[in-house]
Amino acid sequence: MDTISASEANRRFSALLRAVQQGDSVTILSRGRAVAVVEPVSATARRGREGAREALLGRLQRQPVTGRRDWTRDELYD
Repeated sequence: MDTISASEANRRFSALLRAVQQGDSVTILSRGRAVAVVEPVSATARRGREGAREALLGRLQRQPVTGRRDWTRDELYD
């Protein structure tokens, strides 16, 4: 795993993202302390997120519509 200062990460953000896209993990340091890790999203995490999205959409489609919209957008800001 590589380490890089926050200011250097800011200057070289595009290069940092390319490195992560190729599979590298990068630790971001601020004043010598690790504050973040930038790493590739795993295929498992992607599938889990997609599965959760599909489950949510399926549940919402099965639920009956409740209530009526008898308010206007402007009334929300009164």
